[in-house]
Formats: sequence, structure tokens, C-alpha cells
Amino acid sequence: MSAPRTVARSGTAVAAVLLGALALLVVAALAGVIVGTRVLSPGETLAGLLGQDGVAATVIWELRLPRTLLGLLVGSALGVAGVLAQAVTRNPLADPGLLGISAGGAVAVVAGSAFLGLGAGTPRVLLALAGAALATAAVYLFASRSPEGLTPVNMTLAGMAMTAFLGAAVSATVLLSASTMDQYRFWVVGALSLPDPAVLLPAIPPAVAGAILAVVVSGSLNALALGDDTAAALGVAVLRTRLLAGAAVVLLSGTAVALAGPIAFVGLVIPHIARALVGTDVRRVLALSAVLGPLLLVTADVVGRLVARPAEVQVGVVTALLGTPFFIWLTRRAKERSQ
Repeated sequence: MSAPRTVARSGTAVAAVLLGALALLVVAALAGVIVGTRVLSPGETLAGLLGQDGVAATVIWELRLPRTLLGLLVGSALGVAGVLAQAVTRNPLADPGLLGISAGGAVAVVAGSAFLGLGAGTPRVLLALAGAALATAAVYLFASRSPEGLTPVNMTLAGMAMTAFLGAAVSATVLLSASTMDQYRFWVVGALSLPDPAVLLPAIPPAVAGAILAVVVSGSLNALALGDDTAAALGVAVLRTRLLAGAAVVLLSGTAVALAGPIAFVGLVIPHIARALVGTDVRRVLALSAVLGPLLLVTADVVGRLVARPAEVQVGVVTALLGTPFFIWLTRRAKERSQ
């Protein structure tokens, strides 16, 4: 498999790509509303959206539309978080799911529910954010203690080890508590099927804050790609940029975990696709990833509903099936470049 070709694009070309991605996202969102245990016809969908068909209206407004909107928010958060994680670490393998960040949020939520009874609403969001922050700090600490220092490979290995450890902790906690298993058996693999309004509202402020931080640091991250010394010579506050970008990753990843559980590979795959389409300017990559992330996640959710009807495959399983071959290819590519 050849590497995706990254090219510089004019503003008009970038706008065309972005509009095309938005059009595909609209199609995916409509599919999310139409497809389910029973596929609605265009007439039923329109009648349901207008409230003219009671059954269709209930299915759309209470089940499928909230689920689709959740996919849009979570996918955008994961796509942007992946761009920031790869830019700030200069690591093409960086992803909130692979670096242990999502697993940190997940173990905090599950433990808080099982042992403290804090399983819903604002506490879930706060627990996810705290767990994501602690996991991020731990991965940085472990990776930096290697004799080679904080290299991309060490970051990835430390993150994968952290993900495995915290994933085992989540599984053990869920298995030890019947009530926790009943509540989180789908959530722990990443699911859009259980949108919780009590979690959605308190999750919006940290998601917005993370998006604002992403925009603020995007220009500085372009300079950071040239190296710390060059970035500092250009007037960039390197430490401040890294801290703000890291905070944005935690806010966005923690929000996504609180809403839909630990969904991996979206933050890994999407930045690479975006760079292949619009070049390496972080500002452009962020904008496109904010659209491609939900496009991938909502599409994966629709696929999960179709392949196992009348049951369904949770979206986290679908993204893992799609993302694992991509991760293997990226790892081999990184190894070849280092030789």
C-alpha cells in the first residue's frame, strides 16, 4: 500500500473539499435517521420529521435523531483531538484511543459508577475528564523515562500499555458488579445506541472549550511541526502551546468518552485522510477533520445497524475493524522510514 499523497491546496480547492465532505455528512446523517431495525421509506421519514406519522415520529425524534446527533458531536471531537494529538507529539500514530486517554476516562467513569454511585449526568463528564487527564500525564511520564526520551515510538508503546492495563481494569470492574455490567456492557466498547440527555448538556461546555483551544493553538502547531527550536525562534511559546493543545485533547476526548464510551481509531485515521486532501496546514486539517470525524462515525454506526439486523454491532467494534489494518500499515510505514 502506498502512502497517501499530501499536497498543498489553494483556498478554493480546500473549500471544495470541505463542501464535498459536508455534503457526504448530510447523506450519512440522513441514513442515520432512516436506517435501523426497520428501514423507513422517504415518505415515512418526511412524515415522521414533520410529526404527521406517530410511529415514525417516535422512532426518529426519540431514537434515531438523538443517536445521529450524538455521532456528529462525538465524531467531531475525536477527529479534532486526533489532529491535536498528532501535531503536538509529532507522532503519526497518536490517537486518544491508542495513547490511553480514552481508556483513562472510561475507567474513571466505570469505577465512579460501581464504587461511588456517580454514573450519570455531570459527575460522569467530570470523571471522564479527570481520568483522561491522569492517563495523559501517566503516559507522558512513562514514555519520558525511557533512555531514548519522549520519542513517537515510546509514546505509542506507553499509550498501548496504558490502554491494555486500564482496559483490563474496566473489564474487571464491570464483571464484579452486575448493575455496572448491565449499565455499561455496550458503552465500554463504544456505543451511540444509548444517548443520555442528562450527560449531553454538561458535556457541551468542555467540548466547546476544547474546540476553542484547538483554534487558538492551530497556528502555533504549524510552527511546532518545524521543531521546538525553530518554533521558539519564530516566537512561539512552545511549552504553552503544548499545554493548551494537551488540554484540548483531554477536554475533547473526555467529552467523547462520557457521551459514547471509548471509541478508538477515529482520531488516528481521520487526520491522515484530511492531510492527504488539504495539505499539512493544521488549521485546514482541523476544519476538515471536524467534518470527516462525524462522517466516519455516523457511517460506521449505520453499517453496524445494517450488518446484524435486527440486532446491531456497536460503533466502537466497527471503527476497530476499520482502523486496525490502517494502524498496522502506519506502524510498518513508520518503521520503514526510521531505517
